[in-house]
Formats: sequence, C-alpha cells, structure tokens
Amino acid sequence: MQKKIQIRIPPAVAASEQLIKKELALQAGCPEKNISGFHLLKRSLDARSRNPRILLTAEVFIDEPFHPRAITGQPYRDVSHASKSVLIAGAGPAGLFAALRLIGSGIKPVILERGKEVRARRRDLAVLNKEGIINPESNYCFGEGGAGTYSDGKLYTRSNKRGDIQRILNAFVQFGADESILYEAHPHIGTNKLPQIITAIRHFIISCGGEFHFGKKLSDWTAAGDHIREVFAADGSSYPADALILATGHSARDIFQLLQQKKLQIEAKPFALGVRVEHPQELINAIQYHFAKEQNAAALHLPPAAYQLVSDVNPKSVFSFCMCPGGIIAPASTNNGELVVNGWSPSKRNNPYANSGIVVNIEKSDWKEYEKHGPLAAMHFQSAIEQKAFTAGGGNFKAPAQRMTDFVNNKISASLPACSYVPGLSSAAVAEVFPALLARTLQKGFTEFGKKMKGYYTQEALIVATESRTSSPVRIPRDMESLAHPQLKNLFPCGEGAGYAGGIVSAAMDGERVADRIASIFSLNQPLHVNA
Repeated sequence: MQKKIQIRIPPAVAASEQLIKKELALQAGCPEKNISGFHLLKRSLDARSRNPRILLTAEVFIDEPFHPRAITGQPYRDVSHASKSVLIAGAGPAGLFAALRLIGSGIKPVILERGKEVRARRRDLAVLNKEGIINPESNYCFGEGGAGTYSDGKLYTRSNKRGDIQRILNAFVQFGADESILYEAHPHIGTNKLPQIITAIRHFIISCGGEFHFGKKLSDWTAAGDHIREVFAADGSSYPADALILATGHSARDIFQLLQQKKLQIEAKPFALGVRVEHPQELINAIQYHFAKEQNAAALHLPPAAYQLVSDVNPKSVFSFCMCPGGIIAPASTNNGELVVNGWSPSKRNNPYANSGIVVNIEKSDWKEYEKHGPLAAMHFQSAIEQKAFTAGGGNFKAPAQRMTDFVNNKISASLPACSYVPGLSSAAVAEVFPALLARTLQKGFTEFGKKMKGYYTQEALIVATESRTSSPVRIPRDMESLAHPQLKNLFPCGEGAGYAGGIVSAAMDGERVADRIASIFSLNQPLHVNA
C-alpha cells in the first residue's frame, strides 16, 4: 500500500535517506524492511526554536514495489507546418511557457527575442561587471530566459493555483532541474543551473517546429482595424502571424513608449522601490538559528538562513523582497546612466553574504511630479531615481553605498565593509537618491527590523542603491474574457511586463493562460489575423 506520512526530525536525520526511512517506518508502525521506498511531497524548515526541525511529508510504499516519481512531460507535436502561428515577443518565462502550451495545442510559436541566447548573454554580463560597459539589449534583464535567468531562479509564488504551479515545476524538472523543486517549501534552481535548463526548453521548442529569432527587438507593427497585421523588428525584418503575445518583461520601456505613441491604452501601476541590503551570511544564520556566530550552519545540516520582514511605517509599508541567502548583488541596469541592483544565489547558496531587497510601496502620490508623462509617470519616476543613483555612485556602474547604521543616521560612511557587488562601491549619502518621504520610511524600517531580528540592525550591514525593478511600473490592460488588449483583438499582453505576474512561476502560468485562450479562440474558428 501507499501511505502519506508526516514526520518532524532533526536536520542531521533529514540529511540521511536511510535515517529518514527509519523514521518513516517508526511512524508507520512497520519494520523498516517493509518500506520499499518513498517520495518526498513537501519539505520545510521550522527554525523558531533553538532546536530547528525539518518537517517532511512523504508518500511511503509499504509491502509493495517502489515506483519512481512520475514526471508529466510536455506534449510533443510537430507544428512546423501548423495552420496557425503566434508571434511571441520575449523569451522569458511567460514567452517560453506560452510557446510550450501553444505547441500542445498544435499551434506554431515564433519567438522574437531582443537579446542573445543564454550563453552568449553571460559574456555581456561579465563585461558589465568587470568593465562597466553595458549592452542595452543583452544584460541581466534582457536576453533568453528573461530577468530571472541570471537573477536567482526562485520558483515560489503567492498564487494558490496549485495544479498550475505543479505543472510548471514538472516542466522545469523535465528540462533538467533537480526534483527537489517539487517538494521544497521554497524551491530554487540557482543562476548557475538555469542557463542549461533554458537552453533545453529552446531545443525542445525548435524540435517541435517552433522558431527562435535572437537580436530581434520588437519596434513596430501595422494594423488593419482592430487587428495587428505585420510585426517589425528594429533591424527591419518583418513577421506576419495570427496573433502577437507581448511578453517583453518589466524593463522594456521602449515597448511602453511604443504603445503610448500608438495611442493604445496603458496605465501607470504601483510598484516597489528601495535598496539592496547585504549582511554576512553567518550573522543571519546566527540570528535565525539562535546560535553563536562562530557556529557553522552547514556542519549542523542547516541551509544558509533566509528572512522575510515587513513593517508598517505610516503611511507606507517597508518589506523584504527577493531575499538571497549565500548570494551576490549584481548590476541589473538596462541603460547607461541608470543604476539598478538586484540579487541572486547559486544553487548551493554558498557565498559568504546574504542580501535582500528592502523596498517601499510606491503609489500615485509619489510620482505626482511626473504626471505630465501620463500613463508613463511611474516609469519616469523610476528612471529618475536610477539616474540619481548612477550619479551618486560616480559612474561606471559603481553603486552608492552606506553602512546600515550610517544610512539611518544620515552619516557618510568613513569605510565600507567587503561586498559581493563586483563593479565596486562608492561611499555616498544614499538617502539623497530618494525623495525625503521614501528615505525616512526606509530608515525607520531598518530600525523596526532590528527590533524584530536582534542583530539585524548593525554597522556590519551594507546598504546599496537602488533596487527599483521589483515589478513593472506600467500595466497594459486586457479584456477579462479574451485576454486581448481592448483595442487590438490579436494583441495579448502577458507576464510581468504587462502587470499580470510577479516572478518566474506566475509569469510562466500567465503565459500558459494566454496561450490557452488563444487556442480556444482559434478552435472556435474566430480568425485573429487580417491578411493583406
């Protein structure tokens, strides 16, 4: 028989498959030899006490043969000569998973990506980090795989659509991710492993007859009535299609500007903005695991500790965002003259620092000064902050930074601790990068976080500006039923850039949702494309 069993065990026990099996046998009330194997269904860490415990839920095979975990693969169909095709602008998770879903429906996806394929993209990141030279089309935000590929690969989401989430995770496993993402409470692939997974997805799409075109920045389209007729890339190449999925990501400001120029509806959208904070990982371990700083988490079979913080600082909220244990701070700018930072971790999360975005909610009242830009007001506000950060850092993508205690006390740091940010730091008054209210809110937030996590508020921590690409500052509206733009019936805004997702998994789910709707419309014989 198969039985679902929950156990609560010390980390050292959880590190051994044989010891886990022994605990499962005790819980099942049967001899260990009667258990032929087990699948982990869920794994989480409870570190609230001085004796952390691992909580495991397992499907246990008792007195019957063990069956390996079944991974449902993506349906393969030859769509090379399909009667319908869909252009997808953007090869991030929304675009890639839309393509996979279209293939399952017998529709040919044609992906236009402004950046480079994932491995060539890595070379541009190295030049940015070491020489301070940015390629506006190939960086941490643009290129195959999207912003998530080289910024961590976290796979957890607030969505409650468990079935959809499981399908996304299964797909990542099919293309090379470790099975642990299926049961970890906070699944994470790691920036070092994502590129080969993204490459495997591309190879699968091409093997099914789909197309990839790199270096094809969407620049324009022609329309007949309320339907797009032909799409143009910046190099002058053109592509006809039955529909266009717009999955260009939260940093494609040129797309937002194009929509505004074409007098298509868009809206300014609230987002969050702040700084990256970096602590020594061993300090965060000591705080979260309630042990001495000198103790080694790995030796105790504990992962590098994470944290999640939030505090209401009237009239705003301050919260942690994209926390990266054992991680690195990276330059995530898309243009020269603007400074953006983000964080990522390798799969082992074994770097000596822990970093997290600490951000403040940004609303209409904050971008009032930029209202002349209409629906692009929030975007221009975001850009202005990034320009101030670039200037404060002294150029060449050096980041303005302060010790946390100095930031709160408005004191320029005489020295800065070692940091993972490769382009380098400049000691600066980080508060001056932000409007006064935002700076005060961040300062108050850090003191409040210090009360919640004793030791968090410290001169050992480093504030690095600016974390500003948390989500899109623009929403592209779409019809609730068709998911198409209200003014163009074959234009489908999708993913983070359109304002309908927040991370890899939710973007992938939105890509699937849009693809399913297009397939449904096609099946009803409602043509979306108007021929010349």
